[in-house]
Amino acid sequence: MAILVLLCVLLTSILSGVVGMAGGMILMAVLVTVLPVASAMILHGTVQSIANGSRFWFLRSNMVWTVMPPYLLGTTIVFAGFVFTTIVPHPALVLLLVGTFPWIARLVPRLSGLDITKPPHAFACGVSVTLAQLLAGASGPLLDVFYLKSSLNRYQVVATKAFTQTLGHLIKLVYYGGIASIALEALDPLLTPGFIIGSVSLAVAGTWIGTRFLDRFNEAAFRTVTGRIILVVGTLAILKGTWDLFA
Repeated sequence: MAILVLLCVLLTSILSGVVGMAGGMILMAVLVTVLPVASAMILHGTVQSIANGSRFWFLRSNMVWTVMPPYLLGTTIVFAGFVFTTIVPHPALVLLLVGTFPWIARLVPRLSGLDITKPPHAFACGVSVTLAQLLAGASGPLLDVFYLKSSLNRYQVVATKAFTQTLGHLIKLVYYGGIASIALEALDPLLTPGFIIGSVSLAVAGTWIGTRFLDRFNEAAFRTVTGRIILVVGTLAILKGTWDLFA
């Protein structure tokens, strides 16, 4: 199990380093299959915050800071609501919603016009992505829809998404770490300090490898590949959510 998780951490970090997406959702699907939900949330948040943080650091000169004020406003409102109510719902329904959203965006032209560079859309992104992070542990397909129709180049997309994802995973760690009666009771013995350090190291290594492949993509190929990956991962999220709901 440890080897499986570590290998998954490395491969999903490489994938996210290349296209800036999908890795977190795939990793979460694996973790919730082999670990209790709280343990999966904690390990996923730790690994993904480091992986996304390192990806942002490698590409920090491409960060688009203008999207952050409205995004942070949406994030703050959602986080405050969760802290006040201490909601910990079953993630199955949220996985279904997150998986369905990319398909809706493809089928409904109006939703396909979402653009992270527009302040109202950035605010909506902060709200929806933070909700998905705290409810389901991952928000990749939902976040990606706000970037595909933007005017940002592939470096700006990967860097900006990496920063917002780092923030989301840190918020998830703070939230679940603060609910001791839930987080501590369900911790899996696999989550030793050595295992967590190994996971984080592989996440950084995978991220570095993935970002080295960015130069091999042109803009058209980047948009095509990322769009297809979003739909595939969205479908997997729907299947996983359906299975969890009725299992």
